[in-house]
Amino acid sequence: MTTAREVMTPTADFIEPDKPLADAAREMAREDVGALPVCDNGRLVGMLTDRDIVVRAIADGRDPATTKVSDIVERTEVVTIGADDSIEEAIKTMKEHAVRRLPVIDGTTLVGMLSQGDVAQAVSKSKAGDLVGNISAQPANN
Repeated sequence: MTTAREVMTPTADFIEPDKPLADAAREMAREDVGALPVCDNGRLVGMLTDRDIVVRAIADGRDPATTKVSDIVERTEVVTIGADDSIEEAIKTMKEHAVRRLPVIDGTTLVGMLSQGDVAQAVSKSKAGDLVGNISAQPANN
């Protein structure tokens, strides 16, 4: 059984809730990612996407240099996958919640990120196509 830990991107950069959106945007650009986990005192409390920055901040006229991540990220339960959970479980979770990226946790610690692309490289073309098609048919959550 292939696990999330085996195919995840093991370096999961994150942003703290008290940081300005401009810092988050620079981090996303530097790492070439479209989403960052938001961690408060080591605990995953949300996900910030590039779309959040544009739609919930800039489009509302907020200044990204002074608007904090916590001002636009809702502190809700984040959809995650356990590091030792199977790829099949990850696919099920991604489909069920229509998400393209899953933070990977070991206990309560963020240990990586699992993207749709990571999964696609680890499974058959038909499973990958099914995942991409299913998620693409849903409104984007992240």
